Formats: sequence, structure tokens, C-alpha cells
Amino acid sequence: MTTFRAFVVCGNAGVGKTTFARRWARQEGALLLDIDTVSERLVRAGLAASGRDADDRDSADYKRIYRDAIHETLFAVARDNLMVLPVVIVAPFTQERRRDDFTDWLAERLGTPARVFFLWLPDDERRRRIERRDNPRDRAKLAAWSDYAESGHDAARPTYDHVWIDTSQGEFVDAPRSE
Repeated sequence: MTTFRAFVVCGNAGVGKTTFARRWARQEGALLLDIDTVSERLVRAGLAASGRDADDRDSADYKRIYRDAIHETLFAVARDNLMVLPVVIVAPFTQERRRDDFTDWLAERLGTPARVFFLWLPDDERRRRIERRDNPRDRAKLAAWSDYAESGHDAARPTYDHVWIDTSQGEFVDAPRSE
């Protein structure tokens, strides 16, 4: 039986990743590494300095320039801290979570196996939540909602070991405590 010290919370924008991850990190006594908190100030500064929209998180340029670097930064910070305490990483991992070997891919980057929590919510409710949070970074998502929602659509549940959490009922069903 694996004792997990690394946890990954993934899913589309608006499903409740950060809310769930905060609760999980408290329960586990873990460090919380949210992709937005870790990267936001540096990304905004870099986008502004290069004459781009500081709220852009969806363009091809943003993804080409920042996506991999942000992910690798998350993993590096997590590895440094896993020596001391458990870590919860929060990120959509939209492309990566579709890999059949996602858990192996994570273990390679983190140096330890990770328990994956995959959060899901119907698109109409995701849109309502995103509209309610009123974050300028979501403008492009909402302006082209059909395309954005389709880009995040997963054809089926992942085949790798994960905890599937449907957040449509508001409160999270408590995930099992880590072993």
C-alpha cells in the first residue's frame, strides 16, 4: 500500500479545485501549491513587459511562453518541500491529465507517487461559477465559451488510478484519508 505525500488536484476552470485543495491540504497538514498563486505575479509582469494582455491565460503565445515553465516550477517547489512535508498541487493539467501514464509522468517529476483528485462539473454550472468569480483572466474563456468548454472536454474518465469528484452538489464528498 502506497503512502502518498504528493497530491494533485486537477480539472477544468470553475470546478472547485482550489476550494477542495485547501480543505485537503489542511486535512493532510500539507503545503498548498496553487498554480495561480505560484505564478501569477511573475506571469503578469512578463506579459505586461512584453506588451501583452496581463490577464491572458488562454492564448497560444501564453501557453508557448509560460505553460511548461510554470508546471516545472510547481514540480521543483514541490520536490524541495516533499522532503519536509506533504504537498498538494493545484492545476488544470488539461493536456497532461489525458495521458494514460499521467500518474507515472507525475511520479517522475515529483520523485514520488502522487494521488490524483480529478474534479468535474457540468459545463453550464462551470460557466455560472466562472461568471460569479468575476476574474479578469476569465474574459477570454467567457467570450468564446463554446470553444473553451470544448477544449477542456474529456471524452471519458481517466484510466489511471484517481479519485473522481463531481462537485455539482456544492459541498465535496469527503475523499478517503490518505494511507
